[in-house]
Amino acid sequence: MATETKTKKSSGKSNSSSDSAFGWSSGHGGVIAGAVLAGAAVGIAANVGRKLFLQMSTGMSGDWVDALTAEHRLTQGLFDTLEATDDSQVATRTTLLGKLKYALTKHANEEENVIYPALRQANLAHDADALTGEHGYVKTYLYELETLPKNSPDWLARVRDFRAMLEEHIRMEEEEVFPAFRKLMSPEQNARLTSLMNKEGFKMA
Repeated sequence: MATETKTKKSSGKSNSSSDSAFGWSSGHGGVIAGAVLAGAAVGIAANVGRKLFLQMSTGMSGDWVDALTAEHRLTQGLFDTLEATDDSQVATRTTLLGKLKYALTKHANEEENVIYPALRQANLAHDADALTGEHGYVKTYLYELETLPKNSPDWLARVRDFRAMLEEHIRMEEEEVFPAFRKLMSPEQNARLTSLMNKEGFKMA
């Protein structure tokens, strides 16, 4: 997956960003404007770089099944870290829960907007509907963990319940649904699906 950034040029003139930076009145205004725009450009570049890094860490690991499996392992690692906390580590739990929510939301978007619709097109709607329904419970667990006091003795118990539910969902995908679906596809179809999923993941990286 690659994202191209095109720079518009006009004859004898610098690009639009440069025009904005140096088209102001002379003096400190132009210097300040240039610095502000340069800083914005650096920020945009950093954001794009971060997206590429995050998506490449999973999306470029192989085809779509390999990428989703890698994301499953990352999620399980977050659960490992969460389960190692105690009730006094409220700030740590809050940070880790934010990371878990982000990872699961990105993952769900890839599956719900690309993989599950493709399953339905392949006459595997029953599996797609079952997996989509389980995503609803993922959202419920995330909501509960956000609203429950993170120093509550019940908080970690809910984390463990959540993990048990999610790992059954992961098992169904990795051992049953995804391998069966991949066998139905040609190499070209598999590559196309991988590309579409990577694009979807990049939107949230």
